[in-house]
Amino acid sequence: MPKKSKRSYINKIIEDNLDYLVRFAYYRLNNRTEAEELVYEAVLRLLERDIMKINPESVRMYLFRIVYNMCMDKSRFAERHTLSLDNIDIADNEETVLDMEEADRLNTLLDKLPARESDVIRMNIIDGLSFVEISNLLSIPASTAKSRFRAGVEKLRQNVSKRFKS
Repeated sequence: MPKKSKRSYINKIIEDNLDYLVRFAYYRLNNRTEAEELVYEAVLRLLERDIMKINPESVRMYLFRIVYNMCMDKSRFAERHTLSLDNIDIADNEETVLDMEEADRLNTLLDKLPARESDVIRMNIIDGLSFVEISNLLSIPASTAKSRFRAGVEKLRQNVSKRFKS
């Protein structure tokens, strides 16, 4: 692929995924401005690389990986807060359409799960990532991502059933 067409293809991938990346970062940082700045920095990191060494098919996951790692670095030094979805615009996506009330309830329940399970559930349900993409992002086997998802969903079911019994 010629350098110019490769650059335009990569730019298109970046442009198509900016909203998803900001939302992805926001769910982890709980601060829209920080999320936007972090995504901007992640895109700059990508664009600073030699364009001929970048595989266009892996750009999307590479960006998610950069954003995820940067969020983890930031959250190591920050207090963990309960996630509020009051100011989030959830993009209309056929695979991951949640209304604000449902998303609020889901995040309240997910905050009660271990982070490794809630992260996989959020990435799959809210961010719309496949288990293969999640496994690449977290550097775990896809089967581990699926088992964390199943375990988390089972714990959610138990928490919900306890709630209704009380």
